[in-house]
Amino acid sequence: METANVRSPCWRQLLAAVLVAIILPAPVYAITAASGEPASLRNEAGDGAASDQQAVNRELELFRGSVVSLSQAMAIAEALHAGATTADVSFDGASESPVYRIKTLHNDRIWQHAIDATTGKIVGGEAALPLRALDAEDRSNLVALKTIRHRLADAVRVAEQAAAGKAISGGLIREHGRLNFAIVVMSGSDLKEVILEPPGAARRR
Repeated sequence: METANVRSPCWRQLLAAVLVAIILPAPVYAITAASGEPASLRNEAGDGAASDQQAVNRELELFRGSVVSLSQAMAIAEALHAGATTADVSFDGASESPVYRIKTLHNDRIWQHAIDATTGKIVGGEAALPLRALDAEDRSNLVALKTIRHRLADAVRVAEQAAAGKAISGGLIREHGRLNFAIVVMSGSDLKEVILEPPGAARRR
């Protein structure tokens, strides 16, 4: 469904109008969007299918048992720098203790954080990278993110409601030249990817 022509003064109403056509149920091994997978699922690429599936199942089980939600982890990371907004977040169950890996945008820098999924505490400090050090596509996406009114946190809330589950990751993608939010939601035993186009997202020139 083409979403560019949908108009509504309400963010929630706009997204709800297009979600029915773009929720994509899929088995865990079929989720392929670069920013749409939990971090450790991407790191498992190249191993045997059986071991991959075991790792995926283990990670999803850890996510189900996590005390801290993805939205809470985002709020914790954003509070570290006043005015920061999340650009990418994913659950990582491959580390010794499950964490959310979060990248926030603040003052033309990308800040990387790990938030413990059980305690909500920051793990291992933080790292910052200037936007100019990123490749052209990532830099373009982040510059566009600063120009839109809506945040990844808004998209997570709408996606969770629409897919009736808990978000496990979220980030930015480009489709047809427009910046979209891609959210992966665990709904029962399935993962569903929800693509949301925020109003006013600029086309790449």
